[in-house]
Order: sequence, then C-alpha cells, then structure tokens
Amino acid sequence: MIHSMTGFARREASGPWGQLTCEVRSVNHRYLEPGFRLPEELRGLEGELRQTLPKLLRRGKVDCTVHLRATREAERELQVDEATLKRVLERVRDIASRAGGTAVSLDPIDVLRWPGVLQDSAPDNDALAAATRALFKDSVHELVAMRAREGERLRELVLQRCEALVGLIGSARAQLPELRDRAHHRLQARLAELGTTVEATRFEQEVALLLQRADVDEELDRLDAHLAEIRRVLDGEEAGGRRLDFLMQELHREANTFSSKSQELDSTRLAVDMKVLIEQLREQVQNIE
Repeated sequence: MIHSMTGFARREASGPWGQLTCEVRSVNHRYLEPGFRLPEELRGLEGELRQTLPKLLRRGKVDCTVHLRATREAERELQVDEATLKRVLERVRDIASRAGGTAVSLDPIDVLRWPGVLQDSAPDNDALAAATRALFKDSVHELVAMRAREGERLRELVLQRCEALVGLIGSARAQLPELRDRAHHRLQARLAELGTTVEATRFEQEVALLLQRADVDEELDRLDAHLAEIRRVLDGEEAGGRRLDFLMQELHREANTFSSKSQELDSTRLAVDMKVLIEQLREQVQNIE
C-alpha cells in the first residue's frame, strides 16, 4: 500500500499529573529520521519511543513534540530536608569559628541551592510514563492513517501521469512508419540535390544505417516495461518509494535516449512531453514512503 511521507497528528490526554499534548509531523526524507522534544520529566522515555517508530514507519523526517502542563494539583511541592540543612549550617559555623569567629553572612538562596537541601515531591512518574506511551502510539497511528490517505491520492496522480505517458508512447510508435518513410525520401532528395546517383544496393544500405541510428523501438519497449513495473509497485503491499525512485531514473534515461535519436520535429515534441510527464512523476514519487 502506498503511503505518503507527509502527515501531521495531534493528541491530548489529561490526568492527575496535568495535561499532555503530543504532536507528530513528518515530511519526505531519504531515510527514517526521528527527532524528539520531551519535557524533563519524560527524557527517560525517548529511547523507548524512538524504537516504536520503525515498527510503523519506513521513511520520512519525523518530529515528535510532547508538552506537559501541570495542573495545580500536580504542581510540585518544594520541601526542605531538615537534616541536610542542619549539617550545612553546622559546617558553616565550624568554618567560621576556625576563621577566628569572623561573622559569616549567608544568603538563604545559596543555602537552598546546596545539593540535597531542597527536595520536591514529583508526581506519579509511572502513571505519567504510561500515559505518554499510550498517547504517543495513538498519535503515530493517526499520523500513519493520514499518510495512507495522502498516499492514495498520490497513487491516483501517479497512475494518471503513467496513462498519459502510455499515450505518448503509443503516439511515438504510430509515427515510426512515417518517420522511416521520411528518412528514405529525405536521402533521395539529398542525392537529387547533389546530382549524384548510387546503386540501389548502396542506397538501401545507407537508408538502413540512418534507420538504425534513429531506431527507438528498444527505448519505447523499456518505457512500457518500466511503466508496468510502476503499476505493480503501486498495487503492492510493501513500501515502494525507493523502487519508484529508481524507476524514475530509468524513465529519464530512456526518454533522454529517445530524444537524442529524434530526427523529426514531431518526435522531438513527443520527447519533450515525455520528459515533462516524467518530471511530474518524479516530484510526486519524492513524497512516497
């Protein structure tokens, strides 16, 4: 199934710890590149959340942002560890006495900054972590669903351009007999202008060489084969973005060869139209997972 690499999802959840918001957005990228912005309370979950993404996504630059807004009930209550504070103050007085009883001025803020003096009562981290896991999974599933819907639209656009390209290939095939006749008559006219006559066998040999250099049957056959493979990939169950990228390169290669062999204005116009369609295809395929 074809999925786009572009999508957005946002989910919210509330609990005793406050309000959680999870936003997940993705854009096209050659590989899967996740990025996380988590509040300090949830930093420890990043590795676990990062391992969840490859199970659901194959490619894309994915940015995940989690916000935690604590309610008044969930706000941390600052507490002072009396035992640690007592030890700190005793040590300060001891140092002052050793310095000859010099008066020591203490800033209460400095005392509170001493490690272990100030404590806080954290919310239930287990419940918060469980809620974050569930919220993240729901957000990613919503993102996958949006990428699937976008992928279906991309599939239709790619198929439309493939059908248009099939039409151009058909037109090119239909022109081949006329183009070969033109090459034959053009050589005759050139010889008449020069007033030169050649043997019939030699003339046919020269015509054959001209037609061989301008022969595009192989290129048209390969274009047909690549388009058939594109349709097969679009109807498959696996992520086909990388394969489609490769097929776009092959389409460009065959169209360029077809253009270089073109010796008539009509076939040149067809080659230009082919390249335009292939470029449009390539732009769409760049967004496919």
